[in-house]
Amino acid sequence: MENTIQLNSEKVISTISTLEKRIADRFPESGLRKTCADFLKIAKKSDSNINWLIKPNIPLRLFSYLIISLGIGGIIYSVSYVEFKLEDTTISNIIALSEAVFNDIILLGAAIFFLISLESRVNRKKSLEMLNELRVTAHVIDMLQLTKDPSLINATETSTTNSPKRYLTKFEMERYLDYSSELASLIAKVGALYSQSLSDEVVVRAVNEIEILCTGLSRKIWQKIIILNQLEN
Repeated sequence: MENTIQLNSEKVISTISTLEKRIADRFPESGLRKTCADFLKIAKKSDSNINWLIKPNIPLRLFSYLIISLGIGGIIYSVSYVEFKLEDTTISNIIALSEAVFNDIILLGAAIFFLISLESRVNRKKSLEMLNELRVTAHVIDMLQLTKDPSLINATETSTTNSPKRYLTKFEMERYLDYSSELASLIAKVGALYSQSLSDEVVVRAVNEIEILCTGLSRKIWQKIIILNQLEN
């Protein structure tokens, strides 16, 4: 029995929208909130993009079939024309004709392969462009949580001129890090929408790379949360 369990893009987008509201409630002016809002736009764009990718590209297919038909027709016409004009059936002429026909068939085969795979390559290109946006978003989240150091929550040392501003309480930092971890997880889920909709090997590999990136980011964030929870109130 075929497994029909799949991610629901609408629910993923709804979860991202809810997370954006939750971040806005606590950190309305933060870069994390802006990043989440931008990510929400990317997720909606990805959903629209995937719906376009899974549908047959009729104009592109018709164009490919037309070019293939013209190529096959051209070879048939050329062979028929040459045979009709051929008056001297010497070995050298037959070899020359066979070589010309063989070269034409090779070129036509390469053209057919190119045209048949054109739609999948267009889909791959559009998918990789969106997946790259997800990858960049994950790196932005990593930058935002970079200075959220739980070991400095109770520090009494005076900051230097170039030290980052540390204004978050223990509870606020925990929520900030938790939101960051959720965002990283949701980035991986949006990426998975592509791999479940397209069977392209290159796309699946790119999705797996994003999954590894986000998993590593979440692990790093949760290490900070664990340290934070071990601190005295």
